[in-house]
Amino acid sequence: MTLHSEEEEKNPTCHQCDCIRYCVSGRANKKKENCPMTISPEIEKEALELYKKDDFIRKSTGVASIVEAKGYIKWPRLKDTIEYAKGMDYSKLGLAFCVGLQSEAEQIAKILGKYGFEVVSVCCKTGSVPKTKVGVPEEYTMMSKTGYPIGNITCNPAAQALLFNKAKTDLNIIIGLCVGHDITFTQLSKAPVTTLIAKDRSSPHNPAACLLTHYGKTFFAMDLSEMKRK
Repeated sequence: MTLHSEEEEKNPTCHQCDCIRYCVSGRANKKKENCPMTISPEIEKEALELYKKDDFIRKSTGVASIVEAKGYIKWPRLKDTIEYAKGMDYSKLGLAFCVGLQSEAEQIAKILGKYGFEVVSVCCKTGSVPKTKVGVPEEYTMMSKTGYPIGNITCNPAAQALLFNKAKTDLNIIIGLCVGHDITFTQLSKAPVTTLIAKDRSSPHNPAACLLTHYGKTFFAMDLSEMKRK
C-alpha cells in the first residue's frame, strides 16, 4: 500500500457511519478507524477555538442553532433565512436570482420587505455578455422554438457578486443560480452567502427528489450503465 493510499484511508467517511449513535450523542466511533474525532483531535480543538475567538463564526453558528431549534419542522427555509438575518442584525439583503425564477424573486423580495429588510437584487443575465465571450462554443448556445435567443447570453455570477459588493449587502441569497455559477458567485461575494432555492430543472428545484423517487433512481442506474459502456 502506498503512502498516498494510506493517507486516503484516514480521510473521514462519515457517510458510512451511524453518526446518530456516536458524535450526535457525544462520543467518537471507536469501531471506525477514520472517525475524525479520533484521527484529527487537533482539528476538532482548532474548530472549538474558532468558536471562542472568531466573533462571526461564534455568532453565526449560535444564531443558526437557535433558528433550527425554534422552527424545527414548522418553518420553511425562507422563514429560517429571515430569522437568521434578524439574529445576525442584518438589514440589507442581496437576491442573486436566475431569470427563470424572477417571479419567485419578486415574491421573496416583497416578503423580506415586509419584515423590514432593504432588498437589492441582480438577475443572472446582467451585463448581456455573449457566451462566446467567455469561451463557450457556439454549439452550446440555444434558440427557443420561437427563435428567441435564450441561450446566447451567459449567466454572469461575477457581475452579480461585484454589484452586491458595491451595494455593501450584509447577506446574499442565491435563488436558482446554476451549478458552478453559484460557486463563482460565492467565491467573489464579500458578504456571507446562503442558498434559498437550489436549481434543479428536472424537479421543481428539489435536488433531493432524485434520491427519493423511482424515476431518480432509474435515471442514475441508466446513466451509470451508459458510462460503463463508454
